[in-house]
Amino acid sequence: MNGAQLRALLMLRWQLTRNQWRRGGEINAVITLIFYVAALGLAAVGGVAGVVLGFLVFAKMSPEANMAVWDVLVLTFLLAWAMGVLAELQRSELLDVSRLLHLPVSLRDVFLLNYLASHLSLSLALLLPLMLGLTVGLACGRGPAMGLLAPLVLGFFFMITAWTYCLRGWLAALMVNKRRRRTIIVGIMIVFMLLAQLPNLLMNLRLGRMANHPPANAAEIQAWITRRAEEQRQTLVAFDWVNRCLPLLWLPLGAKTLAEGRPWPALLGACGMIVLGAWGLARAYRGTLRFYQGGETQRPVAAPVAAPTPASKVDSGNTILVEWRLPAIPEEAAATALASFRSMSRAPEVKMALTTTVIMLMAVGSSMFLVRRAPGLRPDGGMSTVMQSLLPGGVVAMTFFGLAQLAFNYFGFDRNGFRAIVLLPAPRRYILLGKNLALLPVALAVFAVYLGLATALAGLGVSAVLTACLDFAAALLAMSVIGNFASILAPYRIAAGSLKPTKMKGLTMLLILASQLFFPLALLPVFVPAGLGILCDEMGWLPGTVVMPVCGVLLVGVSALFYGYTLEPLGRLLQCREQKILQTVTQEVE
Repeated sequence: MNGAQLRALLMLRWQLTRNQWRRGGEINAVITLIFYVAALGLAAVGGVAGVVLGFLVFAKMSPEANMAVWDVLVLTFLLAWAMGVLAELQRSELLDVSRLLHLPVSLRDVFLLNYLASHLSLSLALLLPLMLGLTVGLACGRGPAMGLLAPLVLGFFFMITAWTYCLRGWLAALMVNKRRRRTIIVGIMIVFMLLAQLPNLLMNLRLGRMANHPPANAAEIQAWITRRAEEQRQTLVAFDWVNRCLPLLWLPLGAKTLAEGRPWPALLGACGMIVLGAWGLARAYRGTLRFYQGGETQRPVAAPVAAPTPASKVDSGNTILVEWRLPAIPEEAAATALASFRSMSRAPEVKMALTTTVIMLMAVGSSMFLVRRAPGLRPDGGMSTVMQSLLPGGVVAMTFFGLAQLAFNYFGFDRNGFRAIVLLPAPRRYILLGKNLALLPVALAVFAVYLGLATALAGLGVSAVLTACLDFAAALLAMSVIGNFASILAPYRIAAGSLKPTKMKGLTMLLILASQLFFPLALLPVFVPAGLGILCDEMGWLPGTVVMPVCGVLLVGVSALFYGYTLEPLGRLLQCREQKILQTVTQEVE
């Protein structure tokens, strides 16, 4: 690729970007520009802060402390990077290679250009200047030998970006088969979230082992100090061994060896990461070449086998899910609810959003289990009365925290399927009612798991369980109203196979940010029964076990009235804005 071709391709990409900004509106363009300027400013600030901290603070630390600091930086970057990969599993190309195959342009050059452009992320822009600044500060404060951290830092980022690009290309080839696509996406989501929670689980496990009764005399104190010193020594040895074995942690190990005056491990680590990165980039290029030449999709097709004609479902008496009848629900609302629930059960992005709830459940469950077993922290292994009173509200709040993305964007996951809703000859209040009912089984399943875990580990009584159920009903009604309003006013399209919003306008971004900020405030009423129960117990007026369910019943009644009175106005608002919603959720990415 010569200079003229490169300029032409960059001009093409710039013109496409300008067209996207123009269609998004002036507010969207201004907010995007502010975001990029803020990212550049934060990168510059991070670089300067890294130089100052490296010269004044980290240069005076011990080699083990330097390794720990770099471990934290590396793990922070990996966590932020993994979240970005989860938001968009398939790589987004700067230039569509399939549209350039008929041009006299080298595929290798286009591949390298796409590779460089696909990793311009906020996490990279923040942590790369910070790490390079720390390298400069350490070289100034501790000696020029610490400057060898620079090739380690660059090799680390090269290795991570190369293998990420390889992974995304491999996934793009696998996901050509749409049946296999859903399983792959959900499986990778679960693996990544488990790896992100692994440090938390290990730390909770360590706290559970270390928790014991406090020492009672001088001999026990001395034994406790000796035991803690030995545990710390074993921990340092284990950390050093892990850093040696994992290529992702060769950067912190190099920082330690350079601080000890041994440059060769750092040089070998830099060479190793560069070689691993080159290997990943070469595999990504071969995969891309094979994919666009049809090597991944051209497979021998087996001869079709004539399947026996199944018996008619009507004759056999069986009905499919969308033919079910929901009692006491209008037919239009029931049809919308069943169809929406069927769509949610098949959508991989919905499963990805629910996986976050599952991982949160595992983390919270392990923490509660280990705290319950910690005699030093809680001698009786139980919970106080106040905590047991607040736990029902906490269970409900955690349930809806994991479902906020689904509840606040009912139509964004429909995409082209929203056309059927627009053409449906039904009152729009029934559409909203159907969408709310579709979320009910999902929310109820998550709540039941949380409540069962809390009952088993915290020993909740009948009154607390009943209060939690009433709080859940009230919160579901209130969240349905807020979710209906947010879905109508600020819809945004969710790309298939990811959780990344596409083509969001500036006003929509602000509304989404405001809804996420004020969402916890909407859940505060679920703690009202617990607060009144605790107050009545403290004042001696009435037993809290009686007050909490009664307040829960009143809260459900108020929420039901609020939902009933707002359903019709929100239905009219949906009818007024359905064309704009249709344009938003069906618009493809350019």
